[in-house]
Amino acid sequence: MHLLKWLYPGMRFKRWLALFAGGVMLVSLGLALVFNYKYLDAVEEAIFRAVYLWRGSYNYAFTTLIGLAVVTVGIVLMLIATRRLIRSVIMVLLPDSSERLVDIIYEKRRLGKGPNVAVVGGGHGLSVLLRGMKGLTSNVTAVVTVADDGGSSGRLREDLGIVPPGDLRNCLVALADTEPLMEKLFQYRFKGKSELAGHSFGNLFIAAMNEVTGDIEQALKESSKVLAVKGNVLPASTAHVRLDAVMEDGTVVEGESNIPEAHKRIKRVRLFPEHVAPVESSLEALKKADAIILGPGSLYTSIMPNLLVDEVAETIRKSKAIKIYICNVMTQPGETDGYTASMHAKAIIDHAGPGIIDYMIVNDTEISEEMLGEYAQQGAFPVEVDGEAINALGIGYDRADIINEADVIRHNPEKLSHAVMKLIYEMTGR
Repeated sequence: MHLLKWLYPGMRFKRWLALFAGGVMLVSLGLALVFNYKYLDAVEEAIFRAVYLWRGSYNYAFTTLIGLAVVTVGIVLMLIATRRLIRSVIMVLLPDSSERLVDIIYEKRRLGKGPNVAVVGGGHGLSVLLRGMKGLTSNVTAVVTVADDGGSSGRLREDLGIVPPGDLRNCLVALADTEPLMEKLFQYRFKGKSELAGHSFGNLFIAAMNEVTGDIEQALKESSKVLAVKGNVLPASTAHVRLDAVMEDGTVVEGESNIPEAHKRIKRVRLFPEHVAPVESSLEALKKADAIILGPGSLYTSIMPNLLVDEVAETIRKSKAIKIYICNVMTQPGETDGYTASMHAKAIIDHAGPGIIDYMIVNDTEISEEMLGEYAQQGAFPVEVDGEAINALGIGYDRADIINEADVIRHNPEKLSHAVMKLIYEMTGR
């Protein structure tokens, strides 16, 4: 059965096997011409005598059946020889992966034919989506916010003057096709009371790679090689920015990490400085995308900062790609208190302009009363799906089962990515 996997569609193996078989047939025909068929005649006569002695008569169908058996044996020998030849080469180059070679090739061929998807956002939600998407397409690019100013990322940003690496690290790990130990290593956070305490190894690795290469894009490319990343991870900008929020009472809260702590109604958010240059490769990824996904993630602090970078929102609006917004399942205390699904979408439109969203994906799974009670104590409630108000914004929406409900309510990577891909295929006719 393992041998037959080489014949799967899209492996680009059958054509070369057929060419190999054709070569063998030509060699056989050439040898027959060289020896004037006398050896073939001798074989056929031996078959005739054996059958005649066995049955007392002879039918030329026996020659045909024996010929087919010889062809079958020859094909099996060709397959075995070809596989052994490939395996002997691969065992030298990739000794640990030789047994899974056919699966690796098939997966890469299949994923390489998937749609070109650009995912825009940050925080935990973005990495959840990417973890599911990497099993459906390798043509995925994450455009990640650089406004994070808290924790290890904030400290490295201030100390080294680099873009905050935390969300970039999470996206790299989410798209990685590597050993579990390597993933644990990148996510490991130092403990104790030293200056390293609170830093994750992955953040330090990216910071070091940035120092070595002198460029954050190149640092991410090299880090992607270490983790065998399926896709690309890019910052929205390389500028040192701060996210501020203008509240409905007119006060201004400075810093992404401080915005939810203010517990006031947000009117709009803005970057300081107001105009920052985008990363050109991020814009190119948006232009080439078959689908552009916004979220999931914190509305004002994960999604909006990307859209406020110069040219990003404009590029998305002008794109012919299907534009999908994944709405949060629960409201976020201090950020989206009391927000319905349409209010999430309208906030994005108010910041990035009409045409930024074509469709929304909203949760259609019932949440247990016990879990609702736990979240209510924290001031979080399910986002109401007000369909008519969504449609009034010129946006379609799709209800789907997209969450896990265990200790916390989180998007499920597989459910969410399949819901996204289903909508992409339906809307693009792929």
